[in-house]
Amino acid sequence: MGEKVFVVGVGMTKFEKPGGRDWDYPDMGAEAARNALADSGIAYELIEQAAIGYCYGDSTAGQRALYEVGLSGIPIVNVNNNCATGSSALFLAKQFIEGGLADCTLALGFEKMEKGSLGVKFTDRASPMGRFFSKMNKLRGVDRKAPGAPQMFGNAARQYMEKYGARPESFARIGEKNHRHSVNNPYSQFRDEYSLQDILDAPMVWDPLTKLQCCPTSDGGAAAVLASERFVREHGLEANAVEILAMAMTTDRSSTFDEGDMNLVGSDMTVGASRAVYEQSGFGPEDVDVIELHDCFSANEMITYEGLGLCEAGGAPELIDSGAVTYGGKVVVNPSGGLISKGHPLGATGLAQCAELNWQLRGEAELRQVDGAKIALQHNLGLGGACVVGMYRKADLP
Repeated sequence: MGEKVFVVGVGMTKFEKPGGRDWDYPDMGAEAARNALADSGIAYELIEQAAIGYCYGDSTAGQRALYEVGLSGIPIVNVNNNCATGSSALFLAKQFIEGGLADCTLALGFEKMEKGSLGVKFTDRASPMGRFFSKMNKLRGVDRKAPGAPQMFGNAARQYMEKYGARPESFARIGEKNHRHSVNNPYSQFRDEYSLQDILDAPMVWDPLTKLQCCPTSDGGAAAVLASERFVREHGLEANAVEILAMAMTTDRSSTFDEGDMNLVGSDMTVGASRAVYEQSGFGPEDVDVIELHDCFSANEMITYEGLGLCEAGGAPELIDSGAVTYGGKVVVNPSGGLISKGHPLGATGLAQCAELNWQLRGEAELRQVDGAKIALQHNLGLGGACVVGMYRKADLP
């Protein structure tokens, strides 16, 4: 471990339905970056390096967006790691400081998406997901008429149900919880509350996943300003500084393709990244007060409870059914509404998670504030694959 790294400012845009607002990706990126800089109280000219994430766009789109904020000639690195893109940019910006290469960096993510389910953009070359779909086909077959991601995560839910006897109601309860949480989030794409029966009765996308258990495509941006301890002290930023205690990124292993549907959607990556973070930080899942995790589908939140060590194998249904992962329970998971309700602009998602957790630790989350939140955990997953897990704590810098 090198230099300590602190988040000193966060910002995001409201997440919107694609095409629902008259803006383009430079507008999203610039708005998020300006909000993070304003939150930090420092000028853009003090940023020394930037890592910018997006999945759908031409090369150097990161520069195009950040040039709306300033033209200072700093190094700008563009990042694309599927749905883990935002946290991958954050991971890289952290390493710049941790390695002593910079004292103040910016991580920015944005996405301008199309309506409807994600599809293949380049049909004249090998798909990064080819190996995954080939394995899925061997396990349960592939329906060419149905969107691919819900099939993969729905199949993971089926494996979990077969292995542990989970019921569809438990998966639906995750959707109910996250939609309920989003009612108090002004940045959320959806802010409607639904009953458990509403979730169950919604159109079926891929059994057992109904529409209200699936994240939407979204437009939006999010950003974080990071700094070294020296920079924090020199610029008097102690009051809002949140320390990144640990952060780890993992990619797929041979077990991804050897052990069934849940590993095919990143369960083993989650286990590896979370264990590394617990070891680095000295804190475990029992110490965590609030979590933002990658609930692209309710099935992924379910299996991630176990991947993060929140319960024993097979214990996830009891965790959600008992109310242990909402307000008044052991730990509040996805107080923002998560991807299911807040939205999922791929490049911005991980940084929006970072923003929410910083607001929680600073006591600034308003109606969705988790009482006494001191330790926070982030989990962001991208198929193909990458998983980033991070641990945060409100800084104690006298």
